[in-house]
Parts: sequence; structure tokens; C-alpha cells
Amino acid sequence: MIDDLSRSLAATVQQARTAQDLSVNALAERSGVSRAMIGKIERGEAQPTAVLLGKLSGALGMTLSELVARAENTGELLRRAEDQPVWTDPVTGYHRRAVSPVTESTLELVEVELPAGASVSYPADAYIFKYQQLWILDGRLRFHEGPQVHELHTGDCLQLGPPSATTFHNPGTTPCRYLVALVKGRA
Repeated sequence: MIDDLSRSLAATVQQARTAQDLSVNALAERSGVSRAMIGKIERGEAQPTAVLLGKLSGALGMTLSELVARAENTGELLRRAEDQPVWTDPVTGYHRRAVSPVTESTLELVEVELPAGASVSYPADAYIFKYQQLWILDGRLRFHEGPQVHELHTGDCLQLGPPSATTFHNPGTTPCRYLVALVKGRA
């Protein structure tokens, strides 16, 4: 079953692609996502995973949270907790809450809850346009940043280095909650 946010995400991906005058083939080449899957996502026939949205958003020159925010754009400077869109990856159960209001600001705050044992990986392309810090709110996170592995615990904060492939893994038996602070800008 496709929810309202997934339908809005489908329209947002298609609008971002056409605004850049990209064909489905060109987006497929840039993102590494098949033409067939992009078509299914844009038609609302498939609920995309976090990995697929990460690849598509990077290829479209935006962050994943920016893509979600555009799908839920209200133009308000205050985003109350009950109005913060939450997206759940249908495969891993990963929850991503877009905390920040949708504005022209370069700062974005995103709260993530990664279920026990779950992993989500992103290609380096997903990080080209931003600086990022992770602050662990609760639990443990094993963060693979290229060849480097960071073991993070409640209260730890990590500044990410240059863009590289990443994997977020929760090795614990309880969910891991963390805040992602993103500053958009070309390096």
C-alpha cells in the first residue's frame, strides 16, 4: 500500500527530474537506479527504499531530507512535531523524520531511528552536496565511512569526512536514534 507521502515523493522525483531536463535514461545513468524502477517510483507503483531515494536524490543534486521536505512543502518557518513528515523504509523499517521547516536555509536537521540489526548503505554520490554530523541520541551505531569504521554510542557526535560510500548499522538489540545535521553547499 502506497501512503500519501510516498505518492508525494513520486511526484517530487518526477518534478525534480523534469525541472533539470533529465530523461529517465539520464537519471538512471546518473543514479545507478534502473529505468524500470524509476518509472515505477514516479508512477507510484513502487514504494522506494532509503537506498534508492538516496541514490536518486544525490543524482538530482539534493539531500534525501531535501527531497522529503519538497514532498511535504508547507512554506512555514515553524514545523511542529506532529507536522514533521516521517518516512519509513519498507525494507529495513528505518524511520526518517524531517525536523527542519522547509526554507531556503542551508541547515537541515533529521532524526533517524534505525531498528536493531538493521543496515542502510548509501553511495558516495549521496554526500557530494553537504557537510554532515551525526549525534547519537540513544543506542549504538556502527558507521562505515569508506574503509573507516566508527563505533558510536549515546552522546557521541561525528563530523563526516569527504564524500565516500557509507553504511549505517545498528549492532544493538534496541533501536538506535540519531540526529543528522546537514549543511548543504558544494565542497
